[in-house]
Amino acid sequence: MQISRTASRVTAAVAVAGATVLAVSVPAFAHVSVQPEGTAAKGGYATVDFKVPNERDNASTTEVEVNLPADHPLASVMPQPVPGWSVKVTKSKLDKPLTVHGEKIGEAVTKVTWTADGKGIQPGYFQKFPLSLGALPEDTDQLVFKAIQTYSNKEVVRWIEVPQEGQDEPENPAPTLALSAATDDHHGTAAAADDDAKGGDKDDAHQEAAADSDGGTDTTARVLGIVGIVIGVAGVAYGVLAGRRRTA
Repeated sequence: MQISRTASRVTAAVAVAGATVLAVSVPAFAHVSVQPEGTAAKGGYATVDFKVPNERDNASTTEVEVNLPADHPLASVMPQPVPGWSVKVTKSKLDKPLTVHGEKIGEAVTKVTWTADGKGIQPGYFQKFPLSLGALPEDTDQLVFKAIQTYSNKEVVRWIEVPQEGQDEPENPAPTLALSAATDDHHGTAAAADDDAKGGDKDDAHQEAAADSDGGTDTTARVLGIVGIVIGVAGVAYGVLAGRRRTA
């Protein structure tokens, strides 16, 4: 009896522990988020993906609107085509023009809207919406993008609450992109544009490097061609010998 009671108590304890683990491991509801493809360094350019899950069982997501941060406007914003979705890029005038490569830009993209051409994001699925952004600001550690998700039943979910450090995540957090430290070549396209403007010896060096590369490529091609011929001759010889052996 004592052994039976002990076994019962152990079984009950295991059941409670298992239920607790399940309760703790149940993930929070998914929300619209943003992640870079690679790195998103300050002052550089990056491609980021807005991941939009469908959280409803009886409706599909038919429209996704992403608002770019007004306090850190971006001079270059380009969407990548997404099959089954049409995209609209909205530009607005800036209160304070941006200076890029020595030129002043008076307007920038402030909103990108994707609209489903068909069924959209169905229950149980998610969709990624890529954007190329730059140049990323150097005076902040993150960028906050407020997003609006519209369902086929006309329900609208606003992912616009800005997460605060040291506080619990809000119910509808805005997608937030963390920026990594700037690197020596973090300017990316901007640096390339500056090099083109300067011209001179750098262009000559690039041309010489390209010529050397072409020469190396030609040499490699010749070597591979010779190797192919040798292998072909060996194969023919082997075939002839094999034929003679069969005849004998």
